[in-house]
Amino acid sequence: MKTHGLHAYIFPSTDPHSGEYTPEHWKARQWISGFDGSAGTAVVTLTDAALWTDSRYFLAAEEQLRDTPFQLLKQGLKGTPNIAEWLATQAHLWEEIDDINIGADLEDEYSDLSELDHPHGKTQKAWGGATCHYNYRVGLDAWCNTIASTKTLESELMVHGMHLHTDLSPFDKEKGTRKRPLWTDRPALPLSPIEIQPLTLAGEAAHNKIERVREALRQQHCDATIVSLLDEVAWLFNLRGTDVHCTPLFVSYALVTREKAMLFINKKKLTPDVKSYLKKEEIDVCSYDAIAEAIVKISEEAETPYCFLLDPSATNARLKNILDEANMNYLLAPSVIAPMKSVKNEAEIAGFRSAMLKDGVAMVKFLRWLRPAVEAAARGEGAPVTEMSADRKLTELRAEQPLFRDLSFDTIAGYGAHGAIVHYEATPDTDIVLEPHGLLLLDSGAQYQDGTTDITRTIALGPLTDEERHDYTLVLRCHIRLAMSKFPSGSSGTQLDVCARYAMWQEGINFLHGTGHGVGSYLNVHEGPHQIRMNYMPAPLQEGMTVTIEPGIYRSGKHGVRTENTMLITHFIEGEYGPFLQFEPLTLCPIDTTPIILSEMQSDEIDYLNRYHQRVYDLLSPLLDEEECEWLQIATRPVQQS
Repeated sequence: MKTHGLHAYIFPSTDPHSGEYTPEHWKARQWISGFDGSAGTAVVTLTDAALWTDSRYFLAAEEQLRDTPFQLLKQGLKGTPNIAEWLATQAHLWEEIDDINIGADLEDEYSDLSELDHPHGKTQKAWGGATCHYNYRVGLDAWCNTIASTKTLESELMVHGMHLHTDLSPFDKEKGTRKRPLWTDRPALPLSPIEIQPLTLAGEAAHNKIERVREALRQQHCDATIVSLLDEVAWLFNLRGTDVHCTPLFVSYALVTREKAMLFINKKKLTPDVKSYLKKEEIDVCSYDAIAEAIVKISEEAETPYCFLLDPSATNARLKNILDEANMNYLLAPSVIAPMKSVKNEAEIAGFRSAMLKDGVAMVKFLRWLRPAVEAAARGEGAPVTEMSADRKLTELRAEQPLFRDLSFDTIAGYGAHGAIVHYEATPDTDIVLEPHGLLLLDSGAQYQDGTTDITRTIALGPLTDEERHDYTLVLRCHIRLAMSKFPSGSSGTQLDVCARYAMWQEGINFLHGTGHGVGSYLNVHEGPHQIRMNYMPAPLQEGMTVTIEPGIYRSGKHGVRTENTMLITHFIEGEYGPFLQFEPLTLCPIDTTPIILSEMQSDEIDYLNRYHQRVYDLLSPLLDEEECEWLQIATRPVQQS
């Protein structure tokens, strides 16, 4: 840091492709801090170090950061400063350090700063009353941060009199030097081969998708787009891989221009069949590291000026910097691929239905096993069932199904008070035994080659409190109210969100996570651009989209309840003012009826639940043995108010 004139350096949890899961190669935050949670940001200064993470990891972070230079800053708690605010409190310590290398290029940069560079001048009062000078430099790797996040951080730092530099990665070997990178045992990028997603499952050839992308670019008056998101690359070219945890993706970029479609990937990952396929689809293959060179070359060779479309929330800042350095034109706008990918074609919808049948069979087998196993263990007649062992059992049952490839995310199995932690992940330190009372919140899903699943069931393991039963019933009502809704085509998820919250709101209850998200077709389990949530999400809901419905109630220290189905948006009627849409449940699994207080439900809600359960039985029973069918018949029998 001193060599490069930096006072601080930021290590996020992200990678060049803005994925939900980060490959080992880019887990720099874990390497520098020793903290291995999935979310967090580490900052190292010349005098101190800190790590930010959320409530899921407070206990684990405290343990892993013990006896290290890092102090834990707990995100979401009142009084916790953000990165810029915390750096401002540390800046006075840097004034005593006089051996920072400020070369001629840096001196020129500082000399350009004037009172006009910052609204408060060169000196300003920072967070907590500290005084900062506008000559402190904070480092960040532009390859691993999006355009949007980099701009936000730059603005926050500027408020506190600091300058962001994004041109240095301490983990890469510096060109023209013999210096070894700091991370000497850095994991290599994965070399596992990629595979073709058959046209029978993809439903549309890659060359057709590429032409649709070009047409969308023309409508935006653009000539090319850089595709950084791995699920967009995989969807566009009908390819899948195993480079990313719980997601069938592979490390790569794509570049689509007026004339070419290019895949940037380690060529060792390409089998002869994949090479032949790419040639047939007229997709050029380049080295993964050649993306920067290719962007510049395309612009230089173009007869007319090129304009690139960059999604600021998905494209890493380094690619934008490359365009800036080459004086190339670009438009910052949402991806043109995301809305295409979100609307499923007939083959993808058929794949979803097939995957949900398999997942439903696994869930029925699991639910039939669960409660008797917990009761037997309580009697001393079997091994204890814990959160983690229940997860393993369900995974084993899913793995027995045809075309199973992986889980779609790490299972959330929260018993009792753990259910109130929205994104709880059991570890050997937190794993607890399930007992024959209370609620188990089980949020899980799988990757089958023909579809991705996501389901949450809250299961009564025995007697419940009145509060548990009331909360369970209220969540179920909220789920059903939204599931029954009909709405004009083009409505946004924000406009529908109140349907899943209205009954709760009448009791002063709310939940702070989103109500629903899209689900990919053997791709990301969390897919956009559409969502159902309180804050404004403008993406319109369209026929053919998949989306989850998952309201919840969380009582800290007591219990959590969530009920989730994956839905397909289908046509309802042609109204006077245009088409109306509705939700069709894709998920096939009984909803536990034992906790329901039927007197609190409305008659149309009970009718919906009974129709759903009849559908579950009709579709799953042919795939089960006699004893499983008997169990399912009981689990799905109609309920009615007395």
